Amino acid sequence: MPEPAITVLLVDDHSLVRRGFRRMLEDEPDIEVVGEASDGHEAVTAAAALKPRVIVMDFALPSMNGAVAARRIRESQPDIAILMLSMHAEASYVRTCLEAGARGYLLKNAMDLELVSAVRRIAAGEQVMDARLGTISRDAGSSGSLSTRELEVLQLIVHGKSNKDIAVVLGLSVNTIAVHRANIMQTLGIHNTAELVVHAIRTGLVSIA
Repeated sequence: MPEPAITVLLVDDHSLVRRGFRRMLEDEPDIEVVGEASDGHEAVTAAAALKPRVIVMDFALPSMNGAVAARRIRESQPDIAILMLSMHAEASYVRTCLEAGARGYLLKNAMDLELVSAVRRIAAGEQVMDARLGTISRDAGSSGSLSTRELEVLQLIVHGKSNKDIAVVLGLSVNTIAVHRANIMQTLGIHNTAELVVHAIRTGLVSIA
């Protein structure tokens, strides 16, 4: 009997991008796109409902970025392989995504063939890294890298939430949120909230959509 098709969920906030990826992948007889999502929250819901073998996900998503969405998906469905697409080649972004559970990381201008090959490879259990990234180790010093929980806190800070508001949203104590906020600022070398918000938006760590 033939192998079952590799089922794929596409996550990107641009419908034209999703359409292009769908056409590219569905030209392959062994790949089936089973769903699409336009933001991180939709991705978490769709992953639970569709249980794809592979998720192809943009890092810069509205409301919840790809690393945070990956972490939430992997908490409940550790067998799903996540391929992250990003415009960012910086090591800190790559490490953040790997720490969140992504199995692959491609720069978003990758050639069509690279995406198809990457989907097959991560479905087979391999880790796939864009060759243009150089050598980035999961264990390399991550002084410039935020944890996925810190990214969640940062997203809410950028949206103007107080420590108390963030504590309610994430189900944590206000003191814990204060520690996360301090750790974020120390990691990024930033000393006030206004600078933090500007830096987070400018570098693409969070989305303001």
